[in-house]
Amino acid sequence: MWTLDDVLRSAARKFAGREALVGGGRRLSFADLDAAADDAAARLQAAGVTRGDAVAIHGRNTVEWVTAFFGAVRAGAVTVPVNHKLAAPETAYILEHSGATLWLVDRDLAGDGSAAGTARMLMLDDGDGGLFAGPAPAAPPVPVALDAGEPVEILYTSGTTGRPKGCLHSHANVLLAGTGSSLVYGLGPSDRVLLAMPVWHSFPLNNMLINAVYVGAAVVLLPEYHPLHFVQTMQDERCTLFFGAPIAFLMPPRLLPHFDSFDLSHVRAWIYGGGPIDAVTARMLAERYRSDRFYQVFGMTETGPTGTALYPEEQVAKAGSIGRYAVAGADLKVMRDEVTEAGPGETGEIWMRCQSMMLGYHDDPEATAAAFHDGWYRSGDLARIDADGYLFIVDRLKDMIVTGGENVYSKEVEDVLAAHPAVAEAAVIGTPHEEWGETVTAFIVPKADAALDEAAITAHCTAALARYKIPRIIRLVDSLPRTPTGKLQKFLLREGV
Repeated sequence: MWTLDDVLRSAARKFAGREALVGGGRRLSFADLDAAADDAAARLQAAGVTRGDAVAIHGRNTVEWVTAFFGAVRAGAVTVPVNHKLAAPETAYILEHSGATLWLVDRDLAGDGSAAGTARMLMLDDGDGGLFAGPAPAAPPVPVALDAGEPVEILYTSGTTGRPKGCLHSHANVLLAGTGSSLVYGLGPSDRVLLAMPVWHSFPLNNMLINAVYVGAAVVLLPEYHPLHFVQTMQDERCTLFFGAPIAFLMPPRLLPHFDSFDLSHVRAWIYGGGPIDAVTARMLAERYRSDRFYQVFGMTETGPTGTALYPEEQVAKAGSIGRYAVAGADLKVMRDEVTEAGPGETGEIWMRCQSMMLGYHDDPEATAAAFHDGWYRSGDLARIDADGYLFIVDRLKDMIVTGGENVYSKEVEDVLAAHPAVAEAAVIGTPHEEWGETVTAFIVPKADAALDEAAITAHCTAALARYKIPRIIRLVDSLPRTPTGKLQKFLLREGV
């Protein structure tokens, strides 16, 4: 089985002069990208990185991010992509938990550097203190004999306790995730992929970027998503595939009066994930984008992400479904309990097994053991099966909120709220939002005689949470609904919204 480094080296031989990467005014061929990975690997080794070290890469979608990633792989490191939207305490936790020895960070995200902890900090640029500062190393990187089964990524996803968990993936996991994805919508050397969703997410990283290099497709980078930049770049760069959350597709037609003037006829696959769309929206998107080539993908960081797909011909007829079957290389079942499978009309938890399954949660054997049953990963997602076998997500055992394609766990937000000196109790839920899917909603019981308002709560959360995790709806209440035994009844909060 190949490693990620094998993938890049092979692409550089087969597609040497073809365009591989576009971003920030730069255009790199596959040969250029391979040389840039060599340069980055040599610089990382000069900075003290050795095989097995964790290297955190913290930034937006840039050529520097991509070359640092492939350079770290070539140096034998375990990459730790970091969400660039996190607050400093959240970043510090990931750096500490992953055991990162080096923190590569966009200059404007570094803050005062205190989040680094024991990790050395280098900027993800060629300025003072940057990884790419100074002349290229005189010697090539020291070769590292990699194995496909060894770890190459720690991808962090929120845990049920409110602390992020690090999903440990091998080279083989990553490549098999991309292969299964490619068989859904196809991906080949003639494709041009626009990467506007954050590259630190598992799908853009593993199923888009790495998979594109694997097959010889070009990748066009946008540092961050913006409705106008998105459609303008899709048109100007003649991109053929795009992946994003539903909101990424909904915003351009709503916000751009001249949206219909863009030529997007060359796009052959519009791929969305992070939430379903209804039949009315599916028809609207098909009409406004003048395309019947929409795909929905469903998966989790733990699985690679590998999961299910809803194909173009199913978008309206089975709107809201995540699909009927697991993609190639994966299997799933819906379980009413640990021994009984659900049938049509019934609801149960989605269990999955796949070739791209994580090795486990980094430094958390208890959570790893709890996540699996006889080799099946217990997703925590509850799904209803319709008469035709299609799955519809109805709830989450893990109490996760999905807002604009980003995952937020209520416990994490609740812990931050509870730390406010004027808060007695707090409960957080997701409430429906027509654009973002869900919005973070907090119910707060103030302490007796405490002065508390929404502005103070928002300011408190801003210091500790990523922006998308901050409650947008805040309700001050006298009490929270509980059972006689004291268990919080969140369903009553949802019913009351």
